[in-house]
Amino acid sequence: MAAESAASAASLVQSVDWLAIAPPTIAAVVGLAVLVADLFVGADKKAVLGWISAAGLAAAALSLLPLLDDDRSTFCLTGGGAHACSYTADRFTLVIQLLVLGGALLTALLSMSTLKDSGDELPAGEFWFLLLSSAAGAALLPASRDLATLVVALEVASLPAFALVGLRRGDKRSSEAALKFFLSSVTATAVTLMGVSFVYAATGTLHLTEVATKLQEVDGQLHTLAQTGVALTLVGFAFKVAAVPFHFWVPDTYVGAPLPVAAYLSVVGKAVGFTGLILVTVVAFPSYGDVWGPALAVLAALTMTAGNVAALRQQATRAYSAVRLLAWSSVGQAGYLLVPIAAAGYADNEAAAEKAVGSTVAYALMYAAVNLGAFAVAALVGRTQRLNRVSDYRGLYARSPLAALVLGFFLLCLAGLPPGIIGLFAKVTVFSAAVDAGLGWLAVVMAVNVVIALFYYLQWTALLFRAPEGEPVRHRVPAPLTAAIALTAVLGVALSGAPQLVLRFSDTGLF
Repeated sequence: MAAESAASAASLVQSVDWLAIAPPTIAAVVGLAVLVADLFVGADKKAVLGWISAAGLAAAALSLLPLLDDDRSTFCLTGGGAHACSYTADRFTLVIQLLVLGGALLTALLSMSTLKDSGDELPAGEFWFLLLSSAAGAALLPASRDLATLVVALEVASLPAFALVGLRRGDKRSSEAALKFFLSSVTATAVTLMGVSFVYAATGTLHLTEVATKLQEVDGQLHTLAQTGVALTLVGFAFKVAAVPFHFWVPDTYVGAPLPVAAYLSVVGKAVGFTGLILVTVVAFPSYGDVWGPALAVLAALTMTAGNVAALRQQATRAYSAVRLLAWSSVGQAGYLLVPIAAAGYADNEAAAEKAVGSTVAYALMYAAVNLGAFAVAALVGRTQRLNRVSDYRGLYARSPLAALVLGFFLLCLAGLPPGIIGLFAKVTVFSAAVDAGLGWLAVVMAVNVVIALFYYLQWTALLFRAPEGEPVRHRVPAPLTAAIALTAVLGVALSGAPQLVLRFSDTGLF
């Protein structure tokens, strides 16, 4: 009896692979260190917290290098199969972790000058702690392989983001934006948790691979419960990715948030939502592909159309129109990102589904680099033009030639036009995924939306090189902001010169 008890106790002991969980762990530990250090750092030396945070994010990103050799898993079921693990560091995980940690690092560089200019409006210690906490949750999410860990990671990434949006003291717009963001996200979380609970009730497990197996064997009496759980879970993630009709919070949140936070939400926040959506659809619910495939296809068409039409209608002289245009553009881009996931629902085999999902990952990498770059230039212009209108960019080439050239390049990448070759290749990859899945109508909708987007991207690009109104005034650019613009520009040019660097990530290793 004692021997049996000892064996049972031993089976409950979990060995932790610290190397596998290093990326989110480093980000979380540095976040706590920054919060404590804030108590002892004087007001005139708060900038050091930013550099510590940037160093921590860089260290977290570098910790991905030892994980490149082989897939690693930890927190596994002792009596289950090899894949019944809560945390898996595979190729898919590493690519998304590189995206979110790299995006958070660029956000940190953008934030340094913003915090310095804001004075007491943005408390530095709290800002860096919240950013690192959100980045830790974002890095945990792609490795999550059970529904409970997935939801926890999603909330760890989201909850600090609410506070970041509303962190600016005495700003009514910031508070309203945070409230709208919070209410929409809480609704999404409630719906997701209800869906997860229904799936658990029907299958008796939370691990994604086991859910996929047991959903095919659900008892007839629980079939409706399982269907409802799948539907509610997908609706919850549709909120997170800002798919129509769950996109209403995006423009006001981006405008009300500090600009680096808006940049963070547009890239890292979006990556978190899409990663969760990929995991629940392709890994956990593949047997319901005939349901979520068509549903996501319709959402993709509606989302890209609503986003691009709204961006097209933005008035150049309206306050914060540049940020609003980028916000609506991000909604349109979310529609493109949904296309390959929808195509995976029509796939006949795992290889075809993996190729389709790889198209979303490749597009997300391209979008992350160029969209963060566009926000970096917007932050530069916003230092002198507080209202950040599109019309404020007129004649930018005359007062800041490099910034104008870089922003023009980023806009052409988002439009999919040369010399932004990486944008063109990414769009062709997504387009091919739709065609290969037999979604010809969705490919046509995407083509129409690309043409719509061309108009406002080119209109903004042309404005950069028009004659300025009045005498151009040049201003000194802070070093961190210069570094952020330079890094994104180098990355965009490098990927345009060698787009295969991104397209090779089509092999996600999810299966």
